[in-house]
Amino acid sequence: MLLFYAVEDRSPWFTLGFSAACVLGSTYGLLQGAWPFGLVEAIWALVAMKKFSRRRQSSATSG
Repeated sequence: MLLFYAVEDRSPWFTLGFSAACVLGSTYGLLQGAWPFGLVEAIWALVAMKKFSRRRQSSATSG
């Protein structure tokens, strides 16, 4: 997750990777019973997906 976050400015696909890592972290947190951690990671995953969508659209329109 940290690696994808560090390089997400290089490509929208790294943002998607960050989102996937957040989903995995959220799943882990929820399965172990740490629901606040799972909830926060799920929110981060949604934010990253929205950012990926915006970045993908802007890169498609710019060339």
